[in-house]
Amino acid sequence: MTPQPPPVPDNAEGRPRRVGVEIEFAGLPPRDTANLVQELFGGEVEVLSPHRLKVTDTRWGEFGIELDTQYAHPDAERVDPDACQDSEWERMRQEFHQRTRELIGDVVTGLVPTEIVCPPVPWDELGELDALFEALRQRGAKGTDASLLYGFGLHLNPEAPSLDVESLLAHLRAYLLSARWLREQIQVDITREVLPHANPFPRAYALKVLDPDYAPDLETLIDDYLEDNPTRNRELDLLPLFAHLHPEHPHELLDDHLVKPRPTYHYRLPNAQLSESGWGAVQEWNRWLEVEVLAASPETLAERGAQYLARHRPVWPVRLWQSLRRRLGQS
Repeated sequence: MTPQPPPVPDNAEGRPRRVGVEIEFAGLPPRDTANLVQELFGGEVEVLSPHRLKVTDTRWGEFGIELDTQYAHPDAERVDPDACQDSEWERMRQEFHQRTRELIGDVVTGLVPTEIVCPPVPWDELGELDALFEALRQRGAKGTDASLLYGFGLHLNPEAPSLDVESLLAHLRAYLLSARWLREQIQVDITREVLPHANPFPRAYALKVLDPDYAPDLETLIDDYLEDNPTRNRELDLLPLFAHLHPEHPHELLDDHLVKPRPTYHYRLPNAQLSESGWGAVQEWNRWLEVEVLAASPETLAERGAQYLARHRPVWPVRLWQSLRRRLGQS
């Protein structure tokens, strides 16, 4: 499958915009996964801990591979090699901590997913990255539909074509208007619908953002988002983008260590369809482009926004106000 070009194909430096890709799956432990990545893309495997590795110096940069639970990995705040030099007790304590986390990882392997965090890839090279998904399929990796317990997803992190607030607002509006179509096209797995990892936006927030009179500055856009979406678990998670744009913002979510500041949209909706031949990042990228195409079409965006408001905006307050005005006019 061929990746389709976005309306804005290049970034501000004149290079093709890049896309980060993350995928969760079962059936292949992190060490085997890292070896597979190295086979495909070269580089060097570096073991950070028994269940967390990285593959460095590939053509695109660094791949991160790990079991997707913090309890399978040593806590960095509790591991200090320098402290072991002068204290046998401290050395034993740290070894016990590391061994315990390793055992936890051994036990939960197969129950919690392995995650690959790919380096940012130019959008026109996503087809080459899809070799990874085919290789995972052939090695027995299991995706979302392999079990009712597997709420696995594929996340895209497309580089924002512009960081101007007008562009951010247009893409947010376009996503709100496209979300239902995307869910229908993806056929979001029932387990992922039940789990809170990719929840839809509240309708009240959509009505606020789609109002044609809503024209926030960046501060207001961020504050409104945080007020109505105080969570990382939105189908389009804007926290990494806002943390990048406003690093001094006081909200605790933007300072969460799990929120990685970056100039991208964090799109969390797709399933990990590893059982489906030909499925991969390209297919989900091409679907995502419906959002970018709509965001780049102001007239169509405004028209569809008006249609959404006409269908979903509460009518009774308007009618009540009109009735009160008529009565006041008669008195």
